[in-house]
Amino acid sequence: MGSLERSRKKVMLWKKAMVHFSLCFVMGFFTGFAPTGKSIFHSHVDYSNRSEFAPQPIEMSQKTLTNVNRSWIAPTARSLVHKQNTKLHVKIVPQLKPRRLIIIVTPTSTKHPFQTVILTRLANTIKLVPQPLLWIVVEGQTDSTELWKMLRKTGIMYRHLVSKENFTDLEAELNHQRNLALKHIVHHRLSGIVHFAELSNVYDLEFFQQLRHIEVFGTWPTALLAANMKKVIIEGPVCDSSQVIGWHLRNMNNETDTITPPIHISSFAFNSSILWDPERWGRTSSLQDTSQNSIKFVKEVVLEDEAKLKGIPPEDCSRILLWRFNFHARTTSNHKFLTTTSGVIRK
Repeated sequence: MGSLERSRKKVMLWKKAMVHFSLCFVMGFFTGFAPTGKSIFHSHVDYSNRSEFAPQPIEMSQKTLTNVNRSWIAPTARSLVHKQNTKLHVKIVPQLKPRRLIIIVTPTSTKHPFQTVILTRLANTIKLVPQPLLWIVVEGQTDSTELWKMLRKTGIMYRHLVSKENFTDLEAELNHQRNLALKHIVHHRLSGIVHFAELSNVYDLEFFQQLRHIEVFGTWPTALLAANMKKVIIEGPVCDSSQVIGWHLRNMNNETDTITPPIHISSFAFNSSILWDPERWGRTSSLQDTSQNSIKFVKEVVLEDEAKLKGIPPEDCSRILLWRFNFHARTTSNHKFLTTTSGVIRK
């Protein structure tokens, strides 16, 4: 009897174990097909939170809507545009024009004993002029490298031209160098305001600022200073504001000149495009169409139509912004004096 009861108890334990195992297997099997536990448990919580804390709709009548503070109501897009248009003040910024290129032409003579010293003085003035600026220095043929080494140290944008022709007449040499510079300007289409700066010139820095305002032609009075004279000679135009109404004339020392009235080479400036684009300025001939001397051609163009010739400074053309020193230099060959009183060196 005892052994029979023990066998029945073992069978009951196995049945309970099998049932327990079966239940665990079934639970694990179906749990594998269910979504993650996190989403199961949180879905109900999220839903309950939304239903609990969501704002409830408020029923408002038309009468109560009119009593609501309008400052609380967000304006519509149309009202925003209207307010912006009424409060917005548009500031018109003036268009900034780029500075015109100033083209300074300086002829030199190898016969001058103080050439490098005077060019250095002129270079120190040009360095103070705001860019853009191009300095064209023309030199006669020589074996010396002193000039171009000096130009490299100045920091100025420059062109160094060399004339290969030999001259015994200094006036002819300087005129040839000016013509060579004008041909260089035409060949490379250098658009800017051309000014011939002589070695004897002394400038007020405002002068270069006024040059940039020239549209076609510009002219100004110059003061001639001589070491052996106690007076200053004024040359150039007589102006009413910026309009040229006459000229300061002086004794030209029996010099013949076909241009009337005579004008000093440093007393005018012009737009370089007149040399290759004459139709733009109401002319029919250009430097390329004529066989005349280039400097003579430019002088004729400048004095051809005084209506286009504007005096600078435009508010008061009588102001002196350029001085010329009548200095003398003794040559080593014939001990004759050279003077710079008419824009070219004469014996």
